[in-house]
Amino acid sequence: MLTKPSSLWARTKRALLGADSFIDSGLYGAGEWITDAYRRFALHADKLHVSGIRRLIVELLSEAATLGTVGLVGLLMLAQPAFRLTSDDFLSRQDLAVTFLGRNGVEIGKRGLKQDATIPLSEFPDHLLKAVFATEDRRFYEHFGIDPVGLVRALTVNARASGVVQGGSTLTQQLAKNIFLTNERSFERKVKEAFLSIWLERRLTKSQILKLYLDRAYMGGGTFGVAAASEYYFGKSVKEISLAEAAMLAGLFKAPTKYGPYVNLPAARARANDVLSNMVDAGFMTEGQVLAARQNPATPVDRGRDYSPDYYLDYAYDEVRKLADAGKLGPERSVIVRTAFDADLQRKAESSIEAALRDEGDHWNVEQSAMVIMEPDGAVRVMVGGRDYGDSQFNRATDSLRQPGSSFKPIVYTTALASGKFHPDTMIVDAPICIVNWCPSNFGGKYMGRVTLTQAITHSLNSVPVRLSIALGDGNPKAGRARIIEMAKRLGITTEINDTQSLPIGAVGVNPLEIASVYAVFANGGRRAPPHAAIEIMNPKGQVIYTFDKDGAPRPQVLSTQVETDIVGMMRHVVAEGTGRAAIIPGMMLAGKTGTTNASRDAWFDGYSAYLVGVIWMGNDDYEPTNGMTGGSLPAKTWHEIMAYAHQGLDPKPLPFQQFDDRLDGTPAARAKDEQARGTGVAAPRSQTLSRRSMEVINGIENLLAQPVAVQEVPTDPVRILQLEDGRLSAAGARALR
Repeated sequence: MLTKPSSLWARTKRALLGADSFIDSGLYGAGEWITDAYRRFALHADKLHVSGIRRLIVELLSEAATLGTVGLVGLLMLAQPAFRLTSDDFLSRQDLAVTFLGRNGVEIGKRGLKQDATIPLSEFPDHLLKAVFATEDRRFYEHFGIDPVGLVRALTVNARASGVVQGGSTLTQQLAKNIFLTNERSFERKVKEAFLSIWLERRLTKSQILKLYLDRAYMGGGTFGVAAASEYYFGKSVKEISLAEAAMLAGLFKAPTKYGPYVNLPAARARANDVLSNMVDAGFMTEGQVLAARQNPATPVDRGRDYSPDYYLDYAYDEVRKLADAGKLGPERSVIVRTAFDADLQRKAESSIEAALRDEGDHWNVEQSAMVIMEPDGAVRVMVGGRDYGDSQFNRATDSLRQPGSSFKPIVYTTALASGKFHPDTMIVDAPICIVNWCPSNFGGKYMGRVTLTQAITHSLNSVPVRLSIALGDGNPKAGRARIIEMAKRLGITTEINDTQSLPIGAVGVNPLEIASVYAVFANGGRRAPPHAAIEIMNPKGQVIYTFDKDGAPRPQVLSTQVETDIVGMMRHVVAEGTGRAAIIPGMMLAGKTGTTNASRDAWFDGYSAYLVGVIWMGNDDYEPTNGMTGGSLPAKTWHEIMAYAHQGLDPKPLPFQQFDDRLDGTPAARAKDEQARGTGVAAPRSQTLSRRSMEVINGIENLLAQPVAVQEVPTDPVRILQLEDGRLSAAGARALR
């Protein structure tokens, strides 16, 4: 009997039932397998079961492993930004050698690597390498960039000595810091340093790491590397140094400023003696082998007449490095930089500041000072970063953030003038005012009532800038301060400005270089004045590869003619009639502003002429208050002495859009009377120096003469002798000339 073929639906149904059966069977089998596996695992785990103290140990180890893994991942994330610095050309980027010239073309110093070919590692004296290893990293050839054994040893030694007498960083870690990082003391930097040292160990050989370390380490006196340091301190090649000299050089790695032979020779010799002891302790030499070096310590060559403007060179070198990193110098790694540096004025500034602090520092309880003098276009002529570079390499002119006090107020007044709501003769009330719980008061606690803006800035009233900030925000102080911050950035402040209620009276951290660049805007007609040291950069062949005028930062117009005219006119009254009278140079048109902060922790005088801008700060590194020192006292007095010297021989010149006024500017005839009244007598004449324009002309002539001259063949016709007839050329002579 024939059956009917099954329908499509029946076939589909049977297929689905089969699939369902297969899935059920598979899941059941998988469940059985998992159950069986779990039972076997449980039986095995029972054998490993621990209890009591063992269980506690296992739990602790487990937690430690977990936390360690999490910590390692966290540290790796923290170190990630550092690895962006490890580009393929990281070695060439650091290989920069710079020779600096002053504005008169005379060499003033060098920075970076030694310009000539470096000495192969195989030619370094054995006793120098042993001194370095014994002092900096005895297990250099045994660790992988980080030395746990050395770290434990250092911790033990330091614990016994109750102080830091031995470091735990390896030589590779120090190299990583020198190449990629800064001297910042922070946990983040140490993490980056550790990871970068491991990266260096995997990337380079031990010999390459050692050679880089010996070539790149800063050794004081503006020298980098032991080869340059050997010639600088001992006047000889590193291949020729004695054991005593090698020990002194090896002692510089830890603190080149503290142990520099020209800074503190006894300390340098004591440190060298410690290095010799390290060599004996490490087993590299015996006591008998180092005895002669102990008895006859190294003596540096006499460089008593050498002068190095180190603060200026540090600033200029940092500027050149940034230009190189930005690709402005092309492939060149050895360059010659002509700067705006004025050696004569620099010496005057340094000596005047030192004399002022030495003679009156105790009276005012002030120990430090910094100063910047620049041309109105921002070219830095003078930079004093502190009293003594040997004592402290910290550049207070560029890196110290101090409150400017009232010297910030011109920015507030400029903002008000630029708003169109105010002019110099606008009347405003000087009276007590409060914003929430903050109530500023004037110096001395007195108020003047209704005053003009010119009178307010002349007498450095505090309530007026606060009222202006409220008016600029249409009743909203925060909105008004936002406009002030915007103006500060337009004028040249690059440091981050925090918005606080006291910002209008200068409660903000800035450095002297920034303030100088702001005042340069006032001095040059309202154009931005980016601070810079480099005027022109050349390659070793003398070819110009960079000029600031063509390749430097832009100098846009940031103030209108009217605002520029008004703010400069107002600031002229500060010097002539207000708090800055001690800075007056009779016959020379000046404008400026004093600045004093709470408890007199900071005192400034910032002023300018049509020729130069000068900013001076005085205070203490530890922020200890002075004895009531104001910007109009010692700072203004010192500023006057330096800037009067700088303006010797210069004709009176008006500031942009200003007219001379004998009442404000004095007369040339008043100069002698003023000097006599001050008891200063006649200042020592300033050495004559050429202007920058004159130097540019001379350099142009020099470059022109240096170009090859095309030689043309001269016809070999017989020489014609011109004859005179009665004092006149003969006819034959005339024909010869034709």
